Amino acid sequence: MKKCLLFLLLVCTSVFAQQDIDINNLNWLPNSHSFWVNKDDSVVVYDVDKLDKQITILSKSQLTAAGFTGEIEKLVWNDSKTKVLVYTNSKKVWRENTKGDYWFFDLTTGKGKQLGKNLDASSLMFAKFSSDNENVAYVSKHNIYVENVNTGKITPLTTDGTDKIINGTFDWVYEEELAARDGFRWSPDGKSIAFWRVDATSTKFHFMINNTDSLYPVIVPVEYPKAGEKPSSVKIGIVNIDSVQTNWLNIPGEPDNNYLVRMKWISNESVMVIQLNRNQNQVTMYDCNTKSGSARVIYKEESASWIDVFDISAGEYDTFPCQFVDNGKAFLWSSDADGWMHIYKISLDGKSKELVTKTNFDAYFKAYNEKTKTIYFIASPTDATQRYLYETNLSSKKTKRVTPDVFEGTNTYVFSTDASYAKHTNSNIKRNHNTRLVALSGHKKIFPKEADVFASPKLNFSLEKFKVKTSDGIDIDGIMAKPLDFDPSKKYPVFFYVYGEPMASVANDEPYFDYFIARLIPKGYIGIAMDNRGTPVMKGTEWRKSIYKNIGIINTRDQAMAAKEVLKWNFIDSDRVAIHGWSGGGAVTLNLMFQYPDIYKTGIAIAAVTDQHFYDNIYTERYMGLPEENEANYRKASPVTHAKNLKGNLLYIHGTGDDNVHYKNAEVLINELVKYDKMFDLMIYPNRSHDISEGEGTVKHLTDTFIRYIEKNCPPGAK
Repeated sequence: MKKCLLFLLLVCTSVFAQQDIDINNLNWLPNSHSFWVNKDDSVVVYDVDKLDKQITILSKSQLTAAGFTGEIEKLVWNDSKTKVLVYTNSKKVWRENTKGDYWFFDLTTGKGKQLGKNLDASSLMFAKFSSDNENVAYVSKHNIYVENVNTGKITPLTTDGTDKIINGTFDWVYEEELAARDGFRWSPDGKSIAFWRVDATSTKFHFMINNTDSLYPVIVPVEYPKAGEKPSSVKIGIVNIDSVQTNWLNIPGEPDNNYLVRMKWISNESVMVIQLNRNQNQVTMYDCNTKSGSARVIYKEESASWIDVFDISAGEYDTFPCQFVDNGKAFLWSSDADGWMHIYKISLDGKSKELVTKTNFDAYFKAYNEKTKTIYFIASPTDATQRYLYETNLSSKKTKRVTPDVFEGTNTYVFSTDASYAKHTNSNIKRNHNTRLVALSGHKKIFPKEADVFASPKLNFSLEKFKVKTSDGIDIDGIMAKPLDFDPSKKYPVFFYVYGEPMASVANDEPYFDYFIARLIPKGYIGIAMDNRGTPVMKGTEWRKSIYKNIGIINTRDQAMAAKEVLKWNFIDSDRVAIHGWSGGGAVTLNLMFQYPDIYKTGIAIAAVTDQHFYDNIYTERYMGLPEENEANYRKASPVTHAKNLKGNLLYIHGTGDDNVHYKNAEVLINELVKYDKMFDLMIYPNRSHDISEGEGTVKHLTDTFIRYIEKNCPPGAK
């Protein structure tokens, strides 16, 4: 406590107008409801309870004096908030920039220095303080290091790291499909580190070829276990900082046939590890003794389909899915085993399990206020296109909606680390995004002082929601975009935007339509986005998991049958029907073009999985099972199987540098279309990755190609 007071006395404090606060870019501090922002290249902290004051903890001149170069990209705090690490000069690893440089600053003196100076530039990953503030640990080139912030001594804790032996971080597939990047955790006493070790020696390379950047082609290898291939071997070690000796946890199961998804220290001698089996339909939680390595089962759950250890659609990485409560004697766990996503309280000894959210609707855990014992979760009982904040209490068990009625639509919350406050953003198809700071108790607004302004989105088209019931009796939610001069007496071409797999939904109550299609709607198109069974919307377990072992089959049929209902509308021209999707949506686009060629006349598929066998094992086996168990449906679900049925206009687009959905998918599809003499159009972007954004002029060229193709083959305008 004395250190925190000293910190506050030494920093520069000033009074300011509340209007100056940039809450859109706030970053919450640990164990508090203070937040920091980058203001004029300085780090400024605000306390939510005292928003009329700002505290500059690091000025631009202090950063410069320490030799800091680059931009302030992220801060890593120690527990007492007296020391901080500044992350900068980051570079891309897989999807994101997760390696870079770190500077250490003592906030009581304002002095700082660069860490890891004898290691490669922009190579440090996931740096964080020990609890005694004496050391910082980080990863560089697949090894873990600890650096004493006082002496500058750097000690390697692992030395066997290579491109195939990965310590303290993960391979491509763990990051992509298990949302795992940061691969080590300090013990509470700061004397040990628990870390993942990935042995990808047996994992085969997928080779990409760079044909443009040198005289001869360059082979780019990516460790990539495809469906049916065993995972990389993974284990967890506990390394002692003083002795640099590692003790390995004896977790049951073959290390190359299970997934160690998450871990967290429970005490100085105990780590909780969450394991998924290869099929991902069984989760086991272990209490592992860090001295003996023994693993005791805390809890086990099985499913007839798959188990979501975390909310796969949330886009959050490295989050531990269990919230400890009752002074660490129990934890909260989310499961949809009873037909709805519910929150349970499970004792750490594994002897009791209690249903907390006793509701007949999905409840997605978001935060826990330890002081008030309040659990916050996202739900939408009556409209799956929307999102609202709810709360329940561990003591009273009462559940109520927190988001006021005035905020109809989609609501997102970024919670303070003590779950007392949040940045709240609201929007819907007729209301632009608007943001405020709120006290979660009573949802009281504390910033800005002015009244909320609910402005209409600045779109050059209108949006509305609809529902259709298919001939199979399935209710489908949709979003429709219309040109502003829409005339219901005329007929318009319709353009379907699709994703359709378990990672994302598209029919959301938000002021948005697909980036490409949005440019065409004002020219005289009707845009349609619909969510089929299998998408991660709040309609219960049966809806989300009916797609198990049937990706490419059930979702394709749902989309086609829903499209048939849309084509019955008087203002739709059934002769001008286009469709577009990217990645999983690209696969659905191809399946719809090939399996229902009488519905869809023109399609643009980008970076599509054309054969289910080609995608990674964690994603594909989670939803399709192992190929050897479900080979018939693997073939039936793959677009290449149906390519011979193409009748309409198809433009296929792919980047040769795509390490996610490999360019191999394009060439196999091309071969099949050629085999059956099917005419199609093709655009290949050399060395571009999955989002096809690299290189000067790429985004404009892709956009122009897209628009010209649609206007030529599915002409705009009402008739």
